[in-house]
Amino acid sequence: MVLKCIAIDDEPLALRLVSEYVSRFPALQMVNTFEDAITGAEFLKNTPIDLLFVDINMPDVTGIELVRSLQAKPMVIFTTAYKKFAYEGFELEAIDYILKPIDIKRFTKAVEKAIDYYKYKNKPADDETDESLYVYSEYRMVKIDLDTIEYIESMEDYIKIHITNDKTVLTLIPMKKVLEKLPSAKFQRIHRSYIVPVNKIRSIQNRKVRLTNVELPVSESYNDFARNWSKQK
Repeated sequence: MVLKCIAIDDEPLALRLVSEYVSRFPALQMVNTFEDAITGAEFLKNTPIDLLFVDINMPDVTGIELVRSLQAKPMVIFTTAYKKFAYEGFELEAIDYILKPIDIKRFTKAVEKAIDYYKYKNKPADDETDESLYVYSEYRMVKIDLDTIEYIESMEDYIKIHITNDKTVLTLIPMKKVLEKLPSAKFQRIHRSYIVPVNKIRSIQNRKVRLTNVELPVSESYNDFARNWSKQK
C-alpha cells in the first residue's frame, strides 16, 4: 500500500519541509508539489491522488476554497499558521489540521490517521475484522475503538459517543448514519436517542436497559429487540 500525495503551499520552505517529512514514510509517495492553489487544482482535476497536504491562507484561492471546489476529494490534511480556520476544516471533513511550524511528531500523528483511515475505507466489503469507528470531532478525524463505546446518545443535530473512563466524543452526524457504520451484531438502537453495545447490556426490564453504569429507556418502536434479547438469556 502506497498513498499518492501532493502538497500545495505558497511558501517554498514549507513545501520542502512537507516533502522531506513525506519521504520518511514508505507508505507515502509525493507525486508533485505546487506553490499556488490554481495550478494545484488543475493538476487534481486530471490526476487522482490519495492524500492532499494543503496550506489554507494562500493568495488568490485559499486551501479551503480549493478543497470545496474538488469533485473527487482525496483525504485532506490542512497546514496553516492560523487557528481561526479550524471550523472550515471540520466542515470539509479533513483528516487533520496541523498548525505551523510543523514538527515531525505532529506530522507523524496526522499521517498515521490518514493511513488508518485509508485502510478502513478500502477494506473488503466482507471484512468484519475492523474494530474501530471513525467520526469527525474537534475539527479532525477521530478513531474510536468499538469496545470502548458505552453508548451513543442523540443531541439534536449532534451525537455524543460515551466511551470508557467517562470520556465523550461529540460529532455532527445523524443517528441513522452512525448506526450504518457499526456492526449490527454488536450494536442496537433501543430508542430514537440511544444506541447501545449488545455485549454491555446487563438486563432489560420494564422497558429499561441496564448497562454497566447507566439505565436507558427502550421506546415502543424497539420492543422487538428487547423481547428477543430476553429470550436469548
